[in-house]
Amino acid sequence: MTSLSTLYTERWQELAEIKDELAERDWFPGTSGNLSIKVRDEPLQFLVTASGKDKRKRTPEDFILVDENSLPVHGGTLRPSAETVLHQKIYQKTNAGCSLHVHTVANNVISELYGDEGRITFKGLELIKAFNIWEEDGEITIPIIDNLSDLPALAELLAEQITDQTYGVLIRNHGITVWGQNGFEAKKHLEAFEFLFNYQLTLSSFKKF
Repeated sequence: MTSLSTLYTERWQELAEIKDELAERDWFPGTSGNLSIKVRDEPLQFLVTASGKDKRKRTPEDFILVDENSLPVHGGTLRPSAETVLHQKIYQKTNAGCSLHVHTVANNVISELYGDEGRITFKGLELIKAFNIWEEDGEITIPIIDNLSDLPALAELLAEQITDQTYGVLIRNHGITVWGQNGFEAKKHLEAFEFLFNYQLTLSSFKKF
């Protein structure tokens, strides 16, 4: 059986590599965004990005281990991301092992354009297969929720959107939160959504001519 300390080290390294890759894509403007990865189920503990850190750099203080109440397990002066409670809700409502939240121009614009509809659906596009949807006429819908300043209320609003067919949620003019069974799957879902958003924006711009 793998020891807790070994799991902690392995998950830290896995999350650090995801952070490095997403940073190379400029998906953390102005220290925005937050990432997490589950270390254990019972009791729930997960690593989450520390607040206000430059995510282009790797340091021993990049992540904090928190519990089922989003509180640091070991105390200290570092503060977990203010949005840690969103990750907590995802782990409590799904079998996810990793959750990623980033702010990009594309996901913000899409959330505003389709925010009044409360969702956007993509159909018949190859990248839908990233969500294990293989039907020829398959489709994927991502909910869009309001950007509440009350973070516990925002977390509850996000949790209400989660079903077996939900792989991410857009927060209007804020960003996207996605999840997966592990770091690889969560990153795959994030990449696929961002492709779909960019595709939709590019297609819409051509339709104007």
